Amino acid sequence: MRHRVTSLPKLREWIRVTPDEERAIRESAGKYRWSITPYYASLMDPDDPSCPVRQQAVPAPGELTEFPHAEVDPVGDMFYRRTNRVVHKYPDRVIMLVTEACPVYCRHCTRKFHTTDVDGTYFRDDEGISYDEDLRYIAEHPEIRDVLLTGGDPLSYRDGKLEEIISSLRAIPSVEIIRIGSRFPVLLPQRVTTEFCEMLSRYHPVWLNTHFNHPKEITPDAAAAVDRLLRHGVPVGNQTVLLKGINDSVATMRRLMTELLRIRVRPYYIYHCDNVVGVSHFMTSVEKGWEIMAGLQGHITGFGVPQYVLTTKLGKIPMARPSYSATEAGLELHNYRGQTMVLDEAYPLTEEDVR
Repeated sequence: MRHRVTSLPKLREWIRVTPDEERAIRESAGKYRWSITPYYASLMDPDDPSCPVRQQAVPAPGELTEFPHAEVDPVGDMFYRRTNRVVHKYPDRVIMLVTEACPVYCRHCTRKFHTTDVDGTYFRDDEGISYDEDLRYIAEHPEIRDVLLTGGDPLSYRDGKLEEIISSLRAIPSVEIIRIGSRFPVLLPQRVTTEFCEMLSRYHPVWLNTHFNHPKEITPDAAAAVDRLLRHGVPVGNQTVLLKGINDSVATMRRLMTELLRIRVRPYYIYHCDNVVGVSHFMTSVEKGWEIMAGLQGHITGFGVPQYVLTTKLGKIPMARPSYSATEAGLELHNYRGQTMVLDEAYPLTEEDVR
């Protein structure tokens, strides 16, 4: 973390910076933070600005372009915030915003205002104030059984600070599951130490969701970090964002999902890229998402197919096209090869049909 790349001269030690990249870095100064761990920088192609790792880490002119209807908080985190850190959108679960800090400030972050805008924050008060109010809110709402620690990246804190938070949550009887959202397995997998995993194992059930977006990110170091988590009983899921020019092809997504399964990471979501200020240039069409989901279904094992969702102020909306339709002849089914069949009376369509 101390050796992160945060200046043009340091960046030039890793890649041949293009004029567009240099302009974006200069023009985003004072607005958007950027930093790159040496490990993640080592995955960048030094000569190719379209490298999928490079695009996720190095500022680009698209961040400074205004797009229609873009928002700093399209998913409503600030609207559903109940304390300094607690966001309560769903009945039985909350997120806790732990920090604004990340090892790499991903250019496509849905919380770009919170994590990379120099003056932006989702916190009501300072990040460093007491957790008492947040913990009290969770304890006073026994319907909350699942708490997700997110940010920024919670693993930016040291193990001792994280254990304070996790142990306090585990002391609340109604909290059944503690989850951590972290991109450290992708951006700095050496952070996932045996000592960290041993700490987590004292507070089970603990889950960790991470964020691989491209097969290039699945390295032996990343696989070893995942293995350490799994050996300590921490299941690992993955949330991919559909990003133009990075993973918006069937071949890339298929390879990503099969590689995730190889290192025993369960594909969880494919998020449609949110229309976030400074991020909109990464958006694809929903039709592209449907194309990719059709290219996954049937071609890889069922538990390797994530759910395609669009995150909104109403929550996560499933976006996959149905593989069936109700017709006068019965239930018409469509498989991954485009073949169809009609089930007429074998499966009634309505409760009236059952009777």
